[in-house]
Amino acid sequence: MEQKIDLIFKAQQAYKYTLRKNNAADRIAKLKDLKAAIEKHEDKLYKALQSDLRKSNFESAVTELIFIYGEIDFAIKNLSGWMSPKRIGKTLSNPFAKNRIYYEPKGVCLIIAPWNYPFQLTMSPLISAIAAGNCAIVKPSELSPATSKVVHQIINDAFEEEEIACFEGKADVSTALLKMPFDHIFFTGSTAIGKVVMEAAAKNLTSVTLELGGKSPTIIDKNVDLAKAAEKIAWGKLVNSGQTCIAPDYVFVHEQQLDEFIGLYKTAATKMYFKADDKIDPKSYGKIISPKHFERLKGLVDEAVEKGARIDFGGTFDANNQTINPVVLSKINNSDVEPELIVTYPEALTEKVINKRSLLENTFAIKIGDKLDINFLSEVLHSYEFEKTDFVYEAGQFSIRGGIVDIYSYSNDQPYRLELFGDEIESIRSFDPNTQLSIETKKAISIIPNVQT
Repeated sequence: MEQKIDLIFKAQQAYKYTLRKNNAADRIAKLKDLKAAIEKHEDKLYKALQSDLRKSNFESAVTELIFIYGEIDFAIKNLSGWMSPKRIGKTLSNPFAKNRIYYEPKGVCLIIAPWNYPFQLTMSPLISAIAAGNCAIVKPSELSPATSKVVHQIINDAFEEEEIACFEGKADVSTALLKMPFDHIFFTGSTAIGKVVMEAAAKNLTSVTLELGGKSPTIIDKNVDLAKAAEKIAWGKLVNSGQTCIAPDYVFVHEQQLDEFIGLYKTAATKMYFKADDKIDPKSYGKIISPKHFERLKGLVDEAVEKGARIDFGGTFDANNQTINPVVLSKINNSDVEPELIVTYPEALTEKVINKRSLLENTFAIKIGDKLDINFLSEVLHSYEFEKTDFVYEAGQFSIRGGIVDIYSYSNDQPYRLELFGDEIESIRSFDPNTQLSIETKKAISIIPNVQT
């Protein structure tokens, strides 16, 4: 395998100088060839994604194929503009020069793809590489072998190996590829492997694009439509059985709304992925990619429960089918986690912080249609340690001008403007304190004290 990798890499290194001379029409033709090859193998892709991840045709279409077709069409539409030199202004050191930015191909690119979206996250960087006039070697994930095989067929149908090649295999293939002095490396996957890729790239001063995993908390404001929030969070979390790098990992919800949110989330998840007999529907709900990943996830849930977490929904594990039913945990206990060192500036240590009880007791909710006496609101804001000014420009200030009240709370990114008709709140809008222009309308807001009371 290493000998074949070396031969193809050298062939691409030689061909990249020919390829960089092509024009927009040439690259558009290549993208059309790729699209045609995908369309030819579309049925195989649906079957492969069903085999690897038990994705339904609907989910495969929405999260894999439609995305890629759209990206190809977008590249075709904009490629001529992307390739055109961009004029830039004159500089003091070159007052008589004509300055242009020219966009050139990197050369030979390596694309190491992940298993969770094995088609979309393989083709997306490949489309960019082709549009930019590069050669590329693609390494699909060995954890999704059925999709990897179809990807290989698509690439072989559309391109010669001296331009675009595909190597299937396990980690040893990736290791062999990373030894080559590529001009650029695209990698999507875990942080741990991302470090390995970056270390290998550094030896050849190869530039890298790393799309790595992370945590995605979701914060639910007390005044939102909780049913809509639960439905959207359920979809974002459970599509692809939660195997999405930007899926909501955990939710912060007001404690008074916790039980209601859990009930609404359960309703949304059940509607999306369960059959009438309350059993998971394998036709719409996918599976975990491998037994190893299944056991790791199960172990995390078991560990949380052992430490005192409460299972509020789900918790069913089917090892034979690599299926973990949707599960909601609350009362998470992290008391055994060692405290971390916090680095801050001295002034921050003396700043007052409101405690939880005071926050709950003193949060002041305002919504459109409320009856509100301006003098009473002014007293509340003064008690919350707000400063009254002519115009608000920083957090902790408020102003009153007739029937208009501007409030800039520490709990909000922008100040809010309340317009009253008599003693009734007619509108609430966020606005830019510099331009005074409105940003968006709000149905309700919450104001919290600025300091501990």
